[in-house]
Amino acid sequence: MPVLSAAAGRSIARSPGPVQATGLLVHRNFLSYRRAWLVFLTGFFEPLFYLLSIGIGVGSLVSGFELNGEEIAYADFVAPGMLAASAMNGAVLDSTYNFFFKIRYLKLFDQILATPMTTGDVARGELTWSLLRGGIYSAAFLVVMLLMGLVDSWWALAAVPATLLIGAAFGAVCMALTTYFTSWQHFEYITLATLPMFLFSATFFPVTTFPDWLRWIVEVTPLYRGVVLCRELTTGALSWDSAVSVLYLAAMAAVGLVLVRRRLDTLLLT
Repeated sequence: MPVLSAAAGRSIARSPGPVQATGLLVHRNFLSYRRAWLVFLTGFFEPLFYLLSIGIGVGSLVSGFELNGEEIAYADFVAPGMLAASAMNGAVLDSTYNFFFKIRYLKLFDQILATPMTTGDVARGELTWSLLRGGIYSAAFLVVMLLMGLVDSWWALAAVPATLLIGAAFGAVCMALTTYFTSWQHFEYITLATLPMFLFSATFFPVTTFPDWLRWIVEVTPLYRGVVLCRELTTGALSWDSAVSVLYLAAMAAVGLVLVRRRLDTLLLT
């Protein structure tokens, strides 16, 4: 399968800058999904089904929760957690399984590095694509929340950039981890990490229900920080926890991007 079109090839010959190189790689991913759009959409439905079954179904049996001193309905509590989980799932899917296939079997990055592109371009391009995918899921989910009356503040407009930050954090770190994998069985470690976070990162119930020692562990996990950020934005009950979450996720994304570039240098250039 050709990696880039002839026009893209001519652009590469002129040593593209970071923005142009990222655009070329995003375009390549778009073309590869053009005939697999149904697969692309599947990542949106899982959190939606959780919202409908647990947030709405079980929520009818729950009186509500208190968030930063304000009483909110259970569906309003669960929906932002599903929004954050949607961003995580979209980013993780592309930065793990798809990234592994490209680097180990398709040998796509070896072909790209035969051009003037660098490993930094590859890292940025793949991360940007995973962000676009996660961002589309999150934006669509936010529209569903709005139609269902689960958005209580204009601060919710900032929830989409927040989900992109969540996706950047998970996508960068997961790409770095994937470079160490040599078998599909190793992805069980990703599931072992993401599934408990999905279930226990205050997505379905408040973190205050945990014992103090377990609560502190949960509060330093990345999905919890993302859930806190999305929940405070969609409900308008803002606190300093949102600022902490932004700094945490930004640092995680920056560190992950540096690590994946160095790992690609090791794997593909030495």
